[in-house]
Amino acid sequence: MRYLTTAEVAERYRTAESTVRYWRQIKKGPRGIKVGKRVLYPEAELLRYERTLIAGQEEWGLAS
Repeated sequence: MRYLTTAEVAERYRTAESTVRYWRQIKKGPRGIKVGKRVLYPEAELLRYERTLIAGQEEWGLAS
């Protein structure tokens, strides 16, 4: 299984790292796991999150 850093997730979604950290703080966006002092995001979790956005099951969806 591949894990992405906060920086890699931010690059994937074309946003700032601070935005990804904010999503984690308010429990929106993909779920990360804490490994020591780092937060890593399993690639499978990013795919799950993207499917919920496409299906319209998430409050924050794709731009129309």
